[in-house]
Amino acid sequence: MISPKDRLILTFDFGTQSVRVSLIDQKGETIAMEKESYNPAYFSPKPGYAEMNPDTYFEYLCAATKRLTAEHPDEVSRIAGIAIDCFRDSAVLLDKDRKVIRPMVLWLDSRMAKCKEKIPFFYRLAFWIVGMTDVAVMNRRRTIMNWIKENEPENYARCDKYVSISTYFIYRLTGLLRDSAGSYTGHYPLDMKKGRWFRNPEKHLKGCLFGIKESQLCELVPPGEIIGRISEEAAKLTGIPAGIPILVSGSDKSCETLGCGAIEPTKAAISLGTACSIEITSKRYVEPVRFLPCYQSVLPGYYNADIQIYRGFWMLNWFLKEFAAEKVGDFYEDPNPEHYNALLGNVPPGCDGLMLQPYWGSLLDRPEVRGSIVGFSDSTTRMHIYRALLEGIDFELYYSMKSIQKRMGRMAKIEEIRISGGGAKSDEICQIVADVFGLPVTRVQTIETSSLGSGIAGFLMTGDFKTPEEAIASMVHPTSRFVPNEKNHATYTELYRRGYSKLYPSLKNVYAYLYRRAHEND
Repeated sequence: MISPKDRLILTFDFGTQSVRVSLIDQKGETIAMEKESYNPAYFSPKPGYAEMNPDTYFEYLCAATKRLTAEHPDEVSRIAGIAIDCFRDSAVLLDKDRKVIRPMVLWLDSRMAKCKEKIPFFYRLAFWIVGMTDVAVMNRRRTIMNWIKENEPENYARCDKYVSISTYFIYRLTGLLRDSAGSYTGHYPLDMKKGRWFRNPEKHLKGCLFGIKESQLCELVPPGEIIGRISEEAAKLTGIPAGIPILVSGSDKSCETLGCGAIEPTKAAISLGTACSIEITSKRYVEPVRFLPCYQSVLPGYYNADIQIYRGFWMLNWFLKEFAAEKVGDFYEDPNPEHYNALLGNVPPGCDGLMLQPYWGSLLDRPEVRGSIVGFSDSTTRMHIYRALLEGIDFELYYSMKSIQKRMGRMAKIEEIRISGGGAKSDEICQIVADVFGLPVTRVQTIETSSLGSGIAGFLMTGDFKTPEEAIASMVHPTSRFVPNEKNHATYTELYRRGYSKLYPSLKNVYAYLYRRAHEND
């Protein structure tokens, strides 16, 4: 018989670049971890497309779980449950036999449907009255089901279920098409406040945008319940003993926020990953931007007000690959980002007048945006551009925080930033965040806070902790604190007020023109 204090949670953390399988204890320590990097992370049939066979992701998971279970048999016997977190807004199409119809389309794919078939007049009128026509149109065009209907009618006709990638993983592990509302952030007909599907979504004001039938959706399991158990077939594939329960969890960003220990509206959680985001958690449902949803948290009774920069730190990898590769003999070698981070101090705050807007992908409330860099001079170097990318991301996250605070009112008085993701490994990057925000930035014992947050959620479900506060006190341990440099913060405050905050209003019409021109042949 396993003592309750010795129990472990097994977490599956699916990122855009890799999957991590971890055994986590009640002190927040990672007892064992195996990682599988995807190669490739995805494939692109056309420029801007991003697709992957979901079964390939599952094979990576099985490779990692087999190594972990083989090397840690004693620890495996202590597993109390499994918690899964996954990247968002990436759906799998299944036929009546629950076979994958086509490769899944990832969240960072840029294709759009034409949506020439109009929604009912009174719905269009309602969106026009509240000034959300462009946002409604963008949501329709960005929903992959609408693109499938227009471009692959044979696959659209075969689609019996349209489910999140996390739901598909649960199906492969348990044989059940079930999931939590916290996993469905993105383009789905979900009532985010109530955590349930819109009834008759095809006829619902918001639900009709997504083109998904009620019968095509999975069963949603409320917090506190077991989703299913590892099947005999999955046990053979993964090495995980059959019968271990799959516990309700949520999206990667929600788990990251919990893993940072940011569950009250005095702390903002910033994720510096492939997509960057800022989240503020509270027990009140407050839209971060008017008419855009607040998401279900991995914690029951909590919500995540979330704003995301879709390309985020992907832009840094893009810059290093396209503009900073060094020639070694006859080949080009990608530079080490840690080397570039160490050189950030060679460029002053504000980059000698260079400023960047990180709109390398559309935003939900500003679908027409394009990226921009202004302020070039004859002294601009690659390091200026690299630092301007970081500062631009931070300025936009700061703008997003102020937007959420405005919506939340007095309840959201941010006093601290909790930071995670790959970018959080760099002390230099964390210091820039502190200087831009003028707030202390705290890093906890791991940057893999999605896995840690999943572990916390799991232990709460098994009853090992009675409250989120108790779990966080035991499992989340701040290790580094970055205090703002007041001189640098004053510089950034002026740059934001007199520069960055004026860029979008000044360039909005230009962005709209360029957007229409780029998509005129869609």
